[in-house]
Amino acid sequence: MTTGAPPGATTGAPYRSGLRAGRDGLAQLLRAEWTKFRSVRGWVLGMAVATLVIVLLGLLSASGSHTSCGGPSDACPAVPVGPGGEAVTDHFYFVHQPLDGDGSVTVRVNSMTGEKRLPDAQPGVRRVASGVVPWAKAGVMVKDGVRQGSAYAAVMITGEHGVRMQDNFTHDVAGRPGGVSKESPRWLRLTRSGDTLTGYESADGRQWTKVGTAVLAGLPATVRIGLFAASPGAMTVTQGDLGGAVVAVRFSETTAAFDQVSLQGKATGGMWAHDDVGVVYEADGQPHHPGRFTRSGDTFTVTGVGDIGPSTEGMNIESTLSGMLAGLIVVIVVAVLFITAEYRRGLIRTSLLASPRRGRMLAAKAVIVGAVTFVAGLAATGAVVPIGTRILRSNGNQVLPVSTLTEVRVVAGTAALLAVVAVFALALGALFRNSAAAVTAAIAVVVVPHVLATASVLPVGVSQWLLRLTPAAGFAIQQSIPEYAHVLGYYSPQGGYYPLAPWAGLAVLCGYAALALGLAVVQLRRRDA
Repeated sequence: MTTGAPPGATTGAPYRSGLRAGRDGLAQLLRAEWTKFRSVRGWVLGMAVATLVIVLLGLLSASGSHTSCGGPSDACPAVPVGPGGEAVTDHFYFVHQPLDGDGSVTVRVNSMTGEKRLPDAQPGVRRVASGVVPWAKAGVMVKDGVRQGSAYAAVMITGEHGVRMQDNFTHDVAGRPGGVSKESPRWLRLTRSGDTLTGYESADGRQWTKVGTAVLAGLPATVRIGLFAASPGAMTVTQGDLGGAVVAVRFSETTAAFDQVSLQGKATGGMWAHDDVGVVYEADGQPHHPGRFTRSGDTFTVTGVGDIGPSTEGMNIESTLSGMLAGLIVVIVVAVLFITAEYRRGLIRTSLLASPRRGRMLAAKAVIVGAVTFVAGLAATGAVVPIGTRILRSNGNQVLPVSTLTEVRVVAGTAALLAVVAVFALALGALFRNSAAAVTAAIAVVVVPHVLATASVLPVGVSQWLLRLTPAAGFAIQQSIPEYAHVLGYYSPQGGYYPLAPWAGLAVLCGYAALALGLAVVQLRRRDA
C-alpha cells in the first residue's frame, strides 16, 4: 500500500517539463534556431548585405587597379611559371654544355666576390661597394634548356648561407655553412641518373659529403649542364615615419672563379655556350645589367645578377578580398543580435524552457549562425576571387598564379574565417547580453589588430605579435604565397605575410571562439535568464 505525500510537502523527484519528449534533442533545436533566423528579415538581409559588400567592394577595387609597364604594350610581360605552376624568378648567367643521358659536373670554387649598390648619400650620386649579398649564388647546375621556368637542380655556394642544393625553384636543402676563398676553396659536384639529381660538396676534392637529392619528373634525355652565378639584389630596410618599414632593393652582382672543371657524360667536352638567362633589355636593345663570362686556361670566371627562385613580385589573389573587413563587421552585428535580441525581448526564457539544457541551446545557435555565415561567405569569396583575379589581369596587373588547391583554400578558408568570427561574436553576445558591448568587443579584438598590423602604423615586430596572439591571427588563412627562406624578401604583415601558417592562424581564432563559447555556456548555466 502506498501513501501520498502530505499537502505542501516536497519530494526529491526532479521537475519534468510539460513539453513533448524529444523537444530538447539537438536536431529539434537546430530546426528551431534555423526557423528563428530565417524568420527575422533583418538577420537574413544582414547576411545578404555582408555577401554583397565583399563581392562589390572587391570587384570595384580590382576594376580600379591598372598597371602599365610602358613600351609598345600596356600589359606587363608574363611572369615565368615553374614546373609546379608557381610564378618564378629565373635570371642568372649560365655557362653550359649539352648532356645526353646520365653524367656529372665537378668544380672547385676558389673565390666569390661582388659589388652592391648602396643608398645614395647625395641625390644622383651613385654609391657602389664591394661585397656579396647573403643570397648571392654560384655553383653547378643541370637544367632543361635555357628557357625561363624550366626544371633544374643546382648545388651552390652562397654569400652567407653556406652550401645549398636547390631544385625547381621552391626546394632548398642546406649543406655545410661557411664561405669560400682562395685559402679555403669549396668543391661542388652534381650528378644525374635518370630523373634523379644528387648534389655533393667537399673541402679537398677527395672526401665527398652528400648535400641532397632531387627528383625532376619528366626530365628530357638531353639537358644543359654547367656553371652559373646570380645575385638577387641588395636590400635595405629603414623605419617608416609612422611605423612599419620602407624596403628598397638595389643592384648587386656576384663573380665566381671556378677551376678543376670536369664534365662526364655523352655529348660533353665540346665548346662552352653561355647565356644570360632572363636578362632584361633596354629600349635601345642593350641588356640591362648584363652578366659575363671569361676563361683563362682552366679557370672560368662567371659574373651574374638576378635570382633563381619563386617570385614574390606582383599582386596576390587575396587582394580581391578588399571588402572582407566591411563584410566581417556586418557578420559580427548579425551574429551578436542573434542572441542579444532574445535577451532584450525576454524571449530567452521561452528558449530555455524549450531546452532546459542551456549549453545545448547555445551550441545550436552557434551551429546555425556559423553554417549560415559559411554559406554566405563561400558564395561571396567563390565569386569575387576568380572574377576579381581576371579583372586584375585584364587591367595589366601581374597576379601571381597559385595552384588550384591553394585557391580553394583561400576561398573556403576565408568563408571559414567569417563563420568562426560569427560564432565568436555570438559567444560574446551571450557573455555581455548587450549588443553594443558585444559588437564593440568583437571588432576590438578581431578587426582592429588586423588593421593596425597591416597598415604600417606599428613596428613590424609588434605587428607580428598581434597576428600571433589575437583572434586576428585567423586572417593568415588568406595568404596564398608562402614565405620562402631562400628567397630575398621582406616578409611582414604590411606586405601580406603572416607570422603563422594559414591553418595555424585559423586554429588560433578557433581557440578563442571555443573559449568564449565555453565561458558563455558556464555563465548561461549559472545566471538567470
